[in-house]
Amino acid sequence: MTGGTGAGQAARARLARLVGSLGLEASPPAPCPYLPDRDSRLLALRPNRLTPRLYALFLDLNFRRLRDVVYRPQCDGCRECRELRVDARRFQPSRAQRRCLERNRDVLASVGRPRPTDEKHALYRRYLEARHDGAMSGSSEEFHEFLHEAPEMTLEVEFRAAGRLVGAGIFDAASDALSAVYFYFDPELHRRSPGTFNVLWLVEEARRRACPWLYLGYYVAGSRRMAYKASFRPHQLLDEAGGFGPDAAPVGGRIGE
Repeated sequence: MTGGTGAGQAARARLARLVGSLGLEASPPAPCPYLPDRDSRLLALRPNRLTPRLYALFLDLNFRRLRDVVYRPQCDGCRECRELRVDARRFQPSRAQRRCLERNRDVLASVGRPRPTDEKHALYRRYLEARHDGAMSGSSEEFHEFLHEAPEMTLEVEFRAAGRLVGAGIFDAASDALSAVYFYFDPELHRRSPGTFNVLWLVEEARRRACPWLYLGYYVAGSRRMAYKASFRPHQLLDEAGGFGPDAAPVGGRIGE
């Protein structure tokens, strides 16, 4: 469906018309988290039931998920936030990514429904404290609501080395794609490049599930925070016409911090 089939395109077009007919108002302007001196606005709605099939369509309309709400940027005079998806079937790791895999040969992954624990909350707080951006509080309420109030399609991966929790990631399993939601890790283990390892694991998980695509969220040209996504090739970037084109983003940035 997230490919180019006629049935998928028709279903996406119907959903786009439905969203357009709702007359939704975008949120009030707020400082853009990605580009300086710009304002951000969001268009959001809450489907009655967010199924894997429905979410696959929303992804291709540039929506993302937070809890049971889907949203997309609707900024005045700016369309820089564009969905980026990795071609899981054709992906080949770069030299740096192969080194990351080698550094993490001892890491074991386990997958299940999102499950909040004291251990993971403590790691989440240490991760946020190391980032020093102050955008999130790290509170228990935030930890539960932001990461663990999720639809049935949402899964969690835990990475451990010698029993130690290296990191944990939340991802969604849409009908024919995986979508990365959030990943946090032990800042003391940053030399392992856990962020890169998480994406590499997700690519392999997509292959195991016969999913052709891994969605990494928005790519924003000129934002160093988003630049790392372009290093996972081949990928496709949503264009202004609502279609995906190959390798439209330049390589740059880092993810392992």
